[in-house]
Amino acid sequence: MKTKQFLLIVLACLCIPFTQLWSNPVNGLLERIDPGASKKFIIQVKKGPSDFFELDQKGDKVVIRGNNYVNIATGLNWYLKYYAGIHLSWNGMTAKLPESLPKVSTPVRKETNLSLRYDFNYCTYSYTMAFWDWKRWEKEIDWMALHGINLPLAVVGQECVWKNMLEKLGYTKEEINKFIAGPAFLAWWAMNNLEGWGGPNPDSWYTQREALQKKILKRMREYGIEPVFPGYSGMVPHDANKKLGLNVTEPALWNGFTRPAFLLPTDSRFNEIASLYYKELEKLFGKANYYSMDPFHELEDAGSVDFDAAGKAVLKAMKDVNPKATWVIQGWTENPRPEMIKNLNNGDILILDLFSECRPMWGIPSIWKREKGYEQHDWLFCMIENFGGNVGLHGRMDQLLNNFYLTKNNPLAAHLKGIGLTMEGSENNPVMFELMCELPWRPEKFTKEEWLKDYLFARYGVRDEKITQAWSILADGIYNCPFGNNQQGPHESIFCGRPGLNNFQASSWSKMQNYYDPTSTEAAARLMLEVADKYKGNNNFEYDLVDIVRQSLSDRGRIVYNQTIADFKSFDKKSFAAHSQEFLNILLAQDRLLGTRSEFRVGRWIEQARNLGTTPEEKDLYEWNARVQITTWGNRVCANDGGLRDYAHKEWNGLLKDFYYKRWAAYWQTLQDVLDGKPMVELDYYAMEEPWTLAHNPYASQPEGDCVSVAKEVFNKVFPNK
Repeated sequence: MKTKQFLLIVLACLCIPFTQLWSNPVNGLLERIDPGASKKFIIQVKKGPSDFFELDQKGDKVVIRGNNYVNIATGLNWYLKYYAGIHLSWNGMTAKLPESLPKVSTPVRKETNLSLRYDFNYCTYSYTMAFWDWKRWEKEIDWMALHGINLPLAVVGQECVWKNMLEKLGYTKEEINKFIAGPAFLAWWAMNNLEGWGGPNPDSWYTQREALQKKILKRMREYGIEPVFPGYSGMVPHDANKKLGLNVTEPALWNGFTRPAFLLPTDSRFNEIASLYYKELEKLFGKANYYSMDPFHELEDAGSVDFDAAGKAVLKAMKDVNPKATWVIQGWTENPRPEMIKNLNNGDILILDLFSECRPMWGIPSIWKREKGYEQHDWLFCMIENFGGNVGLHGRMDQLLNNFYLTKNNPLAAHLKGIGLTMEGSENNPVMFELMCELPWRPEKFTKEEWLKDYLFARYGVRDEKITQAWSILADGIYNCPFGNNQQGPHESIFCGRPGLNNFQASSWSKMQNYYDPTSTEAAARLMLEVADKYKGNNNFEYDLVDIVRQSLSDRGRIVYNQTIADFKSFDKKSFAAHSQEFLNILLAQDRLLGTRSEFRVGRWIEQARNLGTTPEEKDLYEWNARVQITTWGNRVCANDGGLRDYAHKEWNGLLKDFYYKRWAAYWQTLQDVLDGKPMVELDYYAMEEPWTLAHNPYASQPEGDCVSVAKEVFNKVFPNK
């Protein structure tokens, strides 16, 4: 009898997937954080009417419960931060947990009715993730789970779908290569902005991307994360009228680039093309419950489009694939056109209010205010935070908190379903993303001052008055961009813009305005440096120290720039020579400082790109993509006339010394020559920039030097008199 029972038990076990019997995705996450850590926790899935997590104690083990694995991972993150003083972020996703975990003396329960937490902008996939491999993606999916993300945009490999689709439509390999963009520019191809730039992609690229997306989706689904697939809303190659006989719009140029054509959703052949697209998408990656589509995105001249009919046609094509699917659309400038969504039912679409922390569209005061909000439609409160993947401290702490809690009991926000991270670039300003991700779990409004005290403990594992003072300065200044200031992310560095007599912003579309005292970052950096020796080896502290000192140098550089220009205009040759050299010295000091952290090295970005290549030629192509995107962005016409140059500028080691320094040194010399009586020379910046994009000189990706001692040294050189 006992033998029989034993055999039955064994048989039953064999019918259960191994992963379910012995582990779960949260245990796997714990093992990646710290091998052996899963033995210190008890993970329990428990049904509930709303999203929740609970922290509890059983003996010497911490118990984490939740209604799904993402919420359990969120609870784990809450425990690590606020009990263990361990903050997992982009600059560090591993930690050494204490042998004996801090006990949960009183059970904790957090719940939310904001059940959807979205992640990513199309641009994020190019500005930050263009060259990520599975190892890096695995960390990101863990980060998402820890931060409650359950609805990420999932567009890796979309070019594989298009390649297969275009082959079915009769396009040759050469024609497809002229249409699909290269690795660093796929986001803008997907958004109907350009064709072919950065390509042609080798066959191995498509093989890699398909395999990578399948791994990504597998892990997301293990957690219970719902991927948002790119849907079809009408994009076709610009020559589709000739090649396929399609009745398409004549595409205008986008900043000098040829745009794809647009097949109106109301066209008789729209459903045919859409069906083929979804068929190929399903073959590769399966079906989804959410599809992202942004027809007429940033299309100022939409002509006499029947938006109502177009919206219904896009929706129908998607519903034909999955009747339960939801259309995800960005709330950005004119989109979604009210006429396009007015006759769609609640649940048909989910709107991302893309810039809720600054320019909300859902009905509260804003330059984009919609008087009726999104009416019957579900929507998410989103934060962009970063444009272009630029480096720089930045945030809207008070505005974010005010705008978010204004949604409470507001009739225009009746269909709010969650939050979204819609940054153009990530791996920056962890404090803002941490704050945003906690909002669904904090029902009552709080102040940034209250929150920061515990955040700093979580971030560094200590409570230190000097650190608190430093962050109070930052929170009241550079992290508190006020209402009415609509600038696009971080305060742009003076070092990164093409030189001129009236430099302010670096990128041509910048809406940057002064809103904080530039000497305040110096004060914060000084306080951090005063305790730096005490926290040497603390990874999060060292990352923030370098970032804050970097910001202080950048702000000092802007002050010195203005002094140098004033010297030139007043014909003060002696002061001009001194200040122009001081400016260059600060730039080089910053380059040296940033070399102490891999996150701030251009070599890391280039190495990621080259590592994906399977041949020397592929490695060179991917490196060119990487170099062009962060500098000229496009060719001469697109960079200069289109204004794309320096949009994705980076304060990175190597780039500062070999790219930005050369521009500034040449410019200061032309002004010096004028002061010496020579005629003014107009520099051809593109001719100076392009050689760097074509080069293959090596850059190290690993840090060099002790960041604490280097930070002290460069800071004292730049600020010698205090």
